[in-house]
Amino acid sequence: MIVDLPVRPASPRIETTACPVVELRQYTLHPGQRDVLIALFEREFLDTQETTGIRVLGQFRDLDAPDRFVWLRGFPDMAQRRASLESFYTGPAWQAHRDAANATMIDSDDVLLLKPVAPASGFALDLSSPHVAHAPDHGGLIVATLYAFDAPVDMDFLEFFAADLHPAVAAAGARVIASFATEYAANTFPRLPVRHGEHVFAWFARFDDATAYARYRETLIGGPGWRAIAVALARRLQGPPQVLRLAPTSRSRLR
Repeated sequence: MIVDLPVRPASPRIETTACPVVELRQYTLHPGQRDVLIALFEREFLDTQETTGIRVLGQFRDLDAPDRFVWLRGFPDMAQRRASLESFYTGPAWQAHRDAANATMIDSDDVLLLKPVAPASGFALDLSSPHVAHAPDHGGLIVATLYAFDAPVDMDFLEFFAADLHPAVAAAGARVIASFATEYAANTFPRLPVRHGEHVFAWFARFDDATAYARYRETLIGGPGWRAIAVALARRLQGPPQVLRLAPTSRSRLR
């Protein structure tokens, strides 16, 4: 049985699934260094990654962790991932600025390799457009919710998400924009580690701002059917969900 997950409608200029292979990267930084890294990243590492075939999908400040920088990048397949990463990390931009970037970081190895759970469940983005700079207060909020399992995500959970969980969060005000599961292919660029031996489902939603997200949470938890859905969800999970409230930086595509 094929489950059709709700996705945002695509226009002719937008790819339904922007990238079939996605990295979700969470960096722990030295105190006070996040804005330093963001400025360097957006000045030196956005366009230079794109020229190698990497698609930088979004970069964010974690609202609940002042020293965490989160970003997403995508690739058409694992072979192109290897070629593009090799090109970028041996190229002039990284060689010139890697010491300054690394000096801001405590840890950069928290990386999940993901794939869309259905052909149309990836991010809908116009990758032909440049990284436009937006005003600081023109960002909105992206919320990533990560579920961990003790086995690969199966059809039972995908059906539960499509039939029960997605309608509940949408009715409460979440605009679900993508859903992914672990990509199990071998890491084609082992110089950069990824998390192994984990089974993850990740869904992303868009909100106007943090106030809209808080209102959504109140509506969801107070809804008449939420308790039963929450119990059914908890029975399937290995532990509590990880929720990332992500504020897009000025040149983030995702916003």
